[in-house]
Parts: sequence; C-alpha cells; structure tokens
Amino acid sequence: MDKRSLFERIVEFLSPGPDSTAELMATLAEAEQRELIDPQSRAMLEGVLRMADRVAGDVMVAAPRMDVLDITWPYERLLFTVIDSGHSRFPVVEGSRDNIIGTLMAKDLLKLQRAPELSLRTLLRPALFIPESKRLNELLAEFRSNRNHLAIVIDEFGTTAGLITIEDVLEEIVGEIEDEFDEDEAPASFYTLADGSQRVAGDAEIDSVNEALDTTLASEQFDTIGGLIAHELGRVPQRGESVTLAGYTFTVMLTRGGAVRWFKVRPAKPAA
Repeated sequence: MDKRSLFERIVEFLSPGPDSTAELMATLAEAEQRELIDPQSRAMLEGVLRMADRVAGDVMVAAPRMDVLDITWPYERLLFTVIDSGHSRFPVVEGSRDNIIGTLMAKDLLKLQRAPELSLRTLLRPALFIPESKRLNELLAEFRSNRNHLAIVIDEFGTTAGLITIEDVLEEIVGEIEDEFDEDEAPASFYTLADGSQRVAGDAEIDSVNEALDTTLASEQFDTIGGLIAHELGRVPQRGESVTLAGYTFTVMLTRGGAVRWFKVRPAKPAA
C-alpha cells in the first residue's frame, strides 16, 4: 500500500524525479545553486554516481609501476624497499612479477626483525585477484567485507595488469588523497600496459607525446594531448570514446573534473 500522502503524490506527479544519471547530476547542480548542498557535498555525490560506471582497469596502478617484494630477498633489501616506497601493503612475487603468491603488511616485517628464524612465507596474507572489468562500487563493498585493502588486477589473458587499493577507489569519490609519503613531483605521463598499449596522461605535453610515439602532432595551438583531442571532437570526450590521430587510436580511460585524465593509445587498425 502506498503510504505517501495525497500531497506528496501530487508533487511527484507535477515534478517527477530524474530518470537518468545526467538528470540526477543536473538536479545536484541545481541543489547547489539553491544552496541546499555545499559544493564539496555535490562533488562527493557526483563522485559516487560516476564511480558506479567505472571499473578497476580505469584507475589501477599498471603492472610496470607496481612496487613488489620478492620472496627470495634478504631482510635488508625488503626493509629498504618498504621504507623507500612508503606503502603499507605489498604484493609478494616468486620467480617473476606475474607470479604473485600473496601480500605482505609492512608492519609484519617487525616480526622478522624480532624473530629472524621466521619464514617470510608464514607472514604472507592471501592475495585478492579481480578482473579489470570489476566495478568500483562492487570492489569497495568487497574491500569492506573482507578487510583486504589491496587487490591484484588480472587482464583477459590471465596476466597481472596492475593493482588497486581502497585509497584508489575512495579517491574517485573525494578526490586525490595525499599523505606524507606522496612525492611532490608529477607522476609519469607514459607507461606501457600489460597488453602492449600505452597509457598516456591527458595533460601530457604534445611535444612529449610526439617524442614517445614518434608522431608529428601539431603543438602550436594546444599544449596538451587532452586539449588537442577535445578540440578535434568539439567537446571533452567521455570514457570509452576514441579518436584516431597520426596513426594512433586514443581511447579515453578516465575523466575527472571535466578533463581527460588518461588515454589508452595503440596503433590504429588499417581501414578495410
């Protein structure tokens, strides 16, 4: 039985709620303009909505940039890597970077210092493996339920594509989370993904893109590759959209704050 009052039903009939994410975003913008919510609350609510459409592959740290520990390393090398990187959790590999046998909490290294006779294997925790297509909202719920704050992302071929942490997921809602271990210098704008394609930052300078990809994109009018591609489309591209320039296909992996954060770049397929 509908417990709403007649007045509530009339109001809903005259002013129906949003039927799509875009309409809901517009409603949030209107609520901010009417000072019903503050800008920070609107940004977080929009982050929650956008997160539902994103997957682990969009925000993961690619495999070449992962900080890992090797099960065969001596204690001194393990300790140096932990201190130098500043992470609290690490994938542990054996034989190759693709053979991840577990994860290690940095604090557990203290147990090795106090009892050197312990085996590092006894300190490992089971690794959580997820596909690139895992939705972030589902992953966040899984992180909360199993209290495991790091997951290894596997590509369609079963190899390690990267890793993702609960911090990466929460940043989609609240924005960048910086701590005392974050470095001041800008992160790398180019690196190679597991499938051989390139991941290129949207704010990468066009001259740098030309050098990395051996292309001749014009840089007189625009400074960044994101600006150039937005000009080609006449708008900011959405996640999943692709543009072909200079023999390469640029596919949007992630957008944030009205700009492209990451492109996936691979040689364009020849026309049939």
